[in-house]
Amino acid sequence: MAYFRRNIDHQLESWRTAIDHKPLLIRGARQVGKSTAVRELGKSFRYYLEINLEKQSELHQFFTESIDVKRTCQLLSVTTGIPIVPGETLLFIDEIQECANAIKALRYFREDYPELHVIAAGSLLEFALEDLPSFAVGRIRSFYLYPFSFDDFLSAQGLDALIEFKSQAVTGNTPLPEPIHNQLKDQLRTFYLVGGMPEAVKTWISKKDFLECGRVHNDILDTYLQDFAKYKKRVSPDLLRQVLRSVTLQVGTKFIFSQANREVPASSIKECLHLLTLAGLITPVKHTAANGLPLGAEENPKFTKYLFLDLGLMQAMLSLPADRIFLANDSDFVNKGATSEMFAGLELLKVHDCFVKAEMFYWQNTDKGTQGEIDYLSVIDGKIIPIEVKASTKGSMQSLYGFMSKHASAFGIRTSLENISSFVHDGNTIKVVPLYALSSINKGE
Repeated sequence: MAYFRRNIDHQLESWRTAIDHKPLLIRGARQVGKSTAVRELGKSFRYYLEINLEKQSELHQFFTESIDVKRTCQLLSVTTGIPIVPGETLLFIDEIQECANAIKALRYFREDYPELHVIAAGSLLEFALEDLPSFAVGRIRSFYLYPFSFDDFLSAQGLDALIEFKSQAVTGNTPLPEPIHNQLKDQLRTFYLVGGMPEAVKTWISKKDFLECGRVHNDILDTYLQDFAKYKKRVSPDLLRQVLRSVTLQVGTKFIFSQANREVPASSIKECLHLLTLAGLITPVKHTAANGLPLGAEENPKFTKYLFLDLGLMQAMLSLPADRIFLANDSDFVNKGATSEMFAGLELLKVHDCFVKAEMFYWQNTDKGTQGEIDYLSVIDGKIIPIEVKASTKGSMQSLYGFMSKHASAFGIRTSLENISSFVHDGNTIKVVPLYALSSINKGE
C-alpha cells in the first residue's frame, strides 16, 4: 500500500542524519501511524530489523535486568537473520510496553551503543512509562505523534503546491485568489468528516466514500473501547465510555464533571480523564492567567477544556450526519458543535515541535460578573498570542481586544473561513487567518 508522506517524516529524517542521535521513543495513541512511519524511515537504511514484543514474547528473555545491549543485538541478529551494523541498521522495538526491561534498556543503548539507530514505540505506552517516571531522563528522545494534520491530508491527495501557496500567502499577508480560497474551504469540510486517522485518510483517497470512512472510524473506536477493559482494576470501562463521550459533547467548553455522570464522585471522573489522557484519546486545554511565560506557571486546574483525538472519530462517536457539514453555510459550519474550535486546537497541537510534549492553554476571565474567553493562547517568537475562532466578521470581539490591551499582545489572530487579511483596532493588530491555514501562523511576520 502506498505511503503518504507527512510533515513528521522530515523530523524523523533529521534524527536519522544527526551525528548525535539518542534512542527515539515514539509516543501517541493507537493507530495514528507510529509503526508505519518507522517502517518508511527504515527504507533509508541498508538493514531494517523490527521486533514486536507483544507478538514475539519469547524475545523478552534478551532484555534482562543486567543487560549488555551489544550482546542483545547479537542475539536479535542471530534470531532474525538480519545484520545489526551501526550506521546501517535501524532497530525498531515495537510494543515495547510489554517488556519493562526493554524500556529500561533504552538508556543503555544510549550509553553503551550510541552509534546504533534505535526506535521504540507501543500502544498504551504511557501507562508503562507512568510506572517508570525517570527511567532514562536525558538518555532518550521522545517523539510525539498525532493523526494527520490538514496539510498531511492535502499532501496525501497530491496537493502539495496548494500547501505551499497558502503558506506563502499567510507569510505575506496576501489574500488568496477566490477559487483557491473556495477549494481549500471545500477540502476543509471534507477533512472535518474524514479526519486524520491514517486508515480513514487512505480509505478516502481510494474510495471517496464517507460511509466507508465512517466504518473505519467505528472500527477504530471499537478498538479503543476494547482497551478500556485493561483499566478495569482502576476504573469501570462503562464509566470510561461515558466520560469519553461527555468529552466529545463538551468540546469547546469548560469540562463539567456532573455532565459525565452525576452518580459517581468527582474523583472517579478525574481518574477517567487521567487514563484517557494517558491513552492519547484526549488532550487537556488548561486555563492560564497568561501574565507571562511559561503559560503553565499560572494555570488553574479548576478550568480545563479537552480536545478529542480526531475530528472524524468525533463525528462517528456522536453519529453526526454528513450533511451537517456540507449543507451548512460558512457561519453555521464554523459554529455548530464547536467542531471548528476543536479543529483549531488539533492543528496547533500537530504543528508543535514533535520532540517536545505540547501543552495547550486558553484564557477565561474568572472575575465574578464578567465574561470573556480566548479559545487558545500560542507562543510565537517568545510572545503570547491570543487566538479566537470566529464564524465571520460579525459578532463581538471584545474578549480578544480586552486581552490584547491588558497583556500588550504583539498581535492577535482571528481564525475563521474568511480569506487572509489583517486590520488594526485601537492600536492592536488583528491577523485574519483562515482555519485551513493555521499551520502557517508561526511563519508569518
